[in-house]
Amino acid sequence: MTVRFLPAGDTALVVEFGDRIDRVLNDRVIRLSQRIAAAALPGVIETVPTFRSLMVHYDPLSTGAESLAQAIGGLIRPGAARAGKRRLWRLPACYDPSLAPDIEEVAAHVGLTVEDVIARHADTLFHVYMIGFTPGYPYMGDLPGELHLPRRKDPRTRVRAGSIAIAAGLTAVYPSESPGGWHLIGATPARLFDPAWEQPSLLAPGDAVRFNPVRIDEFALLAADAAAGRAVAAFEEVAE
Repeated sequence: MTVRFLPAGDTALVVEFGDRIDRVLNDRVIRLSQRIAAAALPGVIETVPTFRSLMVHYDPLSTGAESLAQAIGGLIRPGAARAGKRRLWRLPACYDPSLAPDIEEVAAHVGLTVEDVIARHADTLFHVYMIGFTPGYPYMGDLPGELHLPRRKDPRTRVRAGSIAIAAGLTAVYPSESPGGWHLIGATPARLFDPAWEQPSLLAPGDAVRFNPVRIDEFALLAADAAAGRAVAAFEEVAE
């Protein structure tokens, strides 16, 4: 296993495990993040997992890149096994056309019916690779091969919060209204980000996610619950 340590300015260090989106690489990233937290290395402020690398933010008055790289290197274990458990989230998802402006076009492009697109998406156990783009935005894989599509040629300037989208081999949920270039195939009433929460992002790298289909009338009721501050998504700890 080749690992590279790359400086990111004078207050961060990137630990790079590879150059592709891969579950094995991502598992190593997440395990290293957990080990750094458990080791409480002096000067480390925060770790940020990505698809294939880990950014480690540090206080330059407490440590330096060279000594930190040496300490982190001692925590890297080739071929490390996954942790025993992870969180499995169940998010309600409505695929009604009123919330899924691209679902018919997606179905036509991939040669499936809308019902087949919904079934394949809802039947997939997704893995949260990383959080990024906007606060709380989860990049999740791995989408069934028959649903792989490139990003839209004409990105939208506004995508409503809660929209469920797909592109390439990934799916995501927009936590807040923002621009977006992915294909919108549904929506969840669950809130994925709130700065007032102890952990502002609902999902975290390494989590698993299943989408549970709901009707449009159920979606409206759940959205009202979410707006009132009630949880509409739940998780359980499961073996990896």
